[in-house]
Amino acid sequence: MSGARWAGLAGDHHVHSTFSDDAASTLAENVAAARAVGLTYLRLVDHVRASTTWVPEFLAAVDAVVDADSGQPGTLTVRTGLEAKILNSAGLLDLPPGLRTGPGGVDRVLIADHQYPSPQGPWSPSRVLAERAAGLTAATVLDTLIVATIRAMGSAQHAQLAHPFSLLPKVGLTEHDLHEDHLAALASAAAATGTWVEVNEKWGCPGIRVIHAMLDAGVTLVASTDSHHRRDVGRYPLVAELTEGLREQRRPPADRCGPLR
Repeated sequence: MSGARWAGLAGDHHVHSTFSDDAASTLAENVAAARAVGLTYLRLVDHVRASTTWVPEFLAAVDAVVDADSGQPGTLTVRTGLEAKILNSAGLLDLPPGLRTGPGGVDRVLIADHQYPSPQGPWSPSRVLAERAAGLTAATVLDTLIVATIRAMGSAQHAQLAHPFSLLPKVGLTEHDLHEDHLAALASAAAATGTWVEVNEKWGCPGIRVIHAMLDAGVTLVASTDSHHRRDVGRYPLVAELTEGLREQRRPPADRCGPLR
């Protein structure tokens, strides 16, 4: 596949630390784990909401860990990310107000489909199943999810789609239910906005069909474990299967301007 922008398995672009309330490993433990498995690229990511106030402390803590690691042999590029859910069909993200991205701020915003972004606000999977039983169609669910995701990508600078379509099995759908028009629109928007798309080990998504649609559109695809414990950092049995045969880039993808962390 000529022109494919697949970053390969030498990076882990979605690793959680104890700044997330559901993760067990510290920033330093994740960096050490990345070195232990020979990664050259690591994105330290944690969950945020609009009410989150600890982002400056998170960025300072990452800088401190990188400084402490700087004497180690070999190259490990460390970046930051914040993961936020899509709140509604307008693509509003659950981010702290005034969040700075790029140089001097967080490197990437990870856009997540943790809940269904209805016009009225986020619905849990159980709510979606109940609404579907009451007449909400699969076509409406899929159309709304695609539109909300495209709008979220348009509103977030330096974005990355986290575990795209992980919501679908929770609401009784699969990626096979997506139409070609859905994939074309999403891939075109990702390419136009410079949004990266991750292939996620924890959720085993997206599948081959989505991966190829993204690569055909020139979207940068990156590997992620979505690790919540250091033992999982950089370990890719599922992602290796999903991306088998893809040509890796010779260099890590360019992430942001400014000095490397």
